[in-house]
Amino acid sequence: MTTLTVLEGDITTLAVDAIVNAAAPGLGGGTGVSRAIHDKAGPQLFEAASAMDPVKRGDAAATPGFDLPAKWVIHAVGPVYVTGALGEDKTLANCYRRSLEVAAGLGARSIAFPAISTGAYRYPRDKAAQVAVSAVRAFVAANPGALDTVIFCCRNADSAEAHRVALAS
Repeated sequence: MTTLTVLEGDITTLAVDAIVNAAAPGLGGGTGVSRAIHDKAGPQLFEAASAMDPVKRGDAAATPGFDLPAKWVIHAVGPVYVTGALGEDKTLANCYRRSLEVAAGLGARSIAFPAISTGAYRYPRDKAAQVAVSAVRAFVAANPGALDTVIFCCRNADSAEAHRVALAS
């Protein structure tokens, strides 16, 4: 059985098999969580990510974790939230699903997600948490035993609470 949990903290410190980077299509350092991951992983992460083709919104790709405690970084490119009527929910759900598929393909047993698209991409926190939890639950139900642990690692109390509410519903 896969355990889903919420943690408030710094995703770059987690000793899990894979952490997810809320990335821009070019997979460069960006801002927010992406910048923190790149800073902690070291310059090799930028080199490895830059060597990959751009990743489309809703998709994900992996690189080694380099200087991070995590073995892998899965770069997921989330949607920019505009109106909520432009397919943002579907694209965000695809980020989570594709990240989990990539992690399972790598043999990862544990993965930590940030709140994808809720920073610079302006996705409403509560709505994003509902989409994230729903997508992860759907993957876990369809792939029993694929993962042991999924962590929603939130940078602040408001995001953590939104994820706790989503998990409780």
